[in-house]
Amino acid sequence: MPNAATTVPDRRARRRQETIDEILVIAQEIMTEEGVNGLSLAEVARRLGVQPPSVYKYVPSLMAIYDELFRQGQTENLEVMRQAIDAAEPGMAAINAGLEASGRWLLAHRALGQLLFWRPVPRFEPSPEAFAPAIEMVAIQRVQLANAVARGEVGPGADSDEAMYLISVLITGVLSQAMANEPDLAWGEGRFTPAFPKLMSLFTAAYPPPMPDQG
Repeated sequence: MPNAATTVPDRRARRRQETIDEILVIAQEIMTEEGVNGLSLAEVARRLGVQPPSVYKYVPSLMAIYDELFRQGQTENLEVMRQAIDAAEPGMAAINAGLEASGRWLLAHRALGQLLFWRPVPRFEPSPEAFAPAIEMVAIQRVQLANAVARGEVGPGADSDEAMYLISVLITGVLSQAMANEPDLAWGEGRFTPAFPKLMSLFTAAYPPPMPDQG
C-alpha cells in the first residue's frame, strides 16, 4: 500500500510540473501570435486562468520562461540535427543534411527559432545550462567538417572557427529571408530555402579541396 507521506508530495510535484509545462506551452502560443517580445506574465496568467501573482508560484520571472524555452528549443533542434547527421554519409553530406533538418525545424517553430538565433528580447541572455545544447551542436558540426577535410571534399581550414561562422551566416541568412518575406512557407518552398544547396557550394568554393597530385 502506498505511503501517504510520499504519495501526496509526489502528486503535488506532478501537478506543479504539469502547470509549468502548461505555462511554457501558453508562452509559445503568445510568442507565435504576438511576437517573441510580446510575451508577458500578465497574458500568461490570463490564459492560464489565474491572477498574475499566482504565476510566480511556478516561474520566478519572465526571463526564466524565456530561458527554459531557449533550453528546450536548443535541445530539440540539436536532436533533429543529430539524427539527420547520423543518417547521412560523413562529411559535407552530413553537414548539409543536418543544416537542412535544423532549417525545417526552425521554420516549423518560428517563435522558438527567433528566440534561439535572432535574440529579439532586450537584456535576455541564456543561462549556461540553456546554452549548452548550442555548444554541442557546434561540436558535432565541427566533427563533420573535419571529416569533410579528411575525405578531400574541402580544403584545410574548412573546420576552423572562421568556417563555422560562414556556415552560420549561410543558414541564418536563408532563414532570415524566408521568415521575413515568406513566413507561411515550409522549407523547400518559395525563393529562399531552395537556394540553400547552391549557397553551400559557395562554402566549398571558399575552402576548395586540394588539387589532385599532378605527379
